[in-house]
Amino acid sequence: MTIRRHVLAGIAAALAVPFAFSAPAVASDLPDLGGKTVVVVTENAYPPLQFVDPKSGQAVGWEYDAMNEIAKRLNFKIEYQNTSWDAMIQSVSDGQYQIGMTGITIKDDRKEKVDFSDPYMRSQQFMLVRADETRFKDAKSFAAVEDALVGAQPGTSPFYTAVYEILDGNEQNPRIKLFETFGATVQALKAGDVDLVLTDSVAAKGYVDASEGKLKVVGEPLGTEDFGFIFPKGSDLVQPVNAAIKALKEDGTFDALNKKWFLDYKMGG
Repeated sequence: MTIRRHVLAGIAAALAVPFAFSAPAVASDLPDLGGKTVVVVTENAYPPLQFVDPKSGQAVGWEYDAMNEIAKRLNFKIEYQNTSWDAMIQSVSDGQYQIGMTGITIKDDRKEKVDFSDPYMRSQQFMLVRADETRFKDAKSFAAVEDALVGAQPGTSPFYTAVYEILDGNEQNPRIKLFETFGATVQALKAGDVDLVLTDSVAAKGYVDASEGKLKVVGEPLGTEDFGFIFPKGSDLVQPVNAAIKALKEDGTFDALNKKWFLDYKMGG
């Protein structure tokens, strides 16, 4: 089974779970990549990790800030490019891009195609529903409502969670409606075309905050996954990026980004 990525930052209700900290690292401890250019690809479709800000029109987010800081610490320049999720892992595997970042869950089957960095974030999936939903309040009661539909992107972690943890294990279950983008699933939810979307707690909070009271989160988290950046197999960037990730965890940079994007930033605000 080809399991995919996409749930966002693991947090109690809205704050990313910090990793353990130790003695701060200093920049001089990190490799120097000599100012070379690294092509980094993303999707710009998963707030607050990476998305196009509706006010400025600029691509922003936690992953952009983190990657920019990694580049600064390691002394390399970034050329950002965009691709769809469907093309992401294969195109990085083929060497079209040198790093991929889009909330990608670390999975053993994916390691056959790409190398992963160490985890930079932990993700949990939550149930995003319309605010006036009263037919169900958790995964079990959703499954019992036979005409209730879930929207998902094919091949994503939310898709497989819906299939195997909420419904009956049938990947062709007609209760799962497929969409090309995560944003389309949320629009379908708002329009009443589906009744449930699974996403991480932070993205869910962002959409709830921007929904003007039309969306809410119900139930308990349905899974915990770790996110990593991806690289072509054998990439010499993995070890330097891991060293930078370690430094950013230890010196509080990731905590600051967590606060900025998961608590202070308001989607649509």
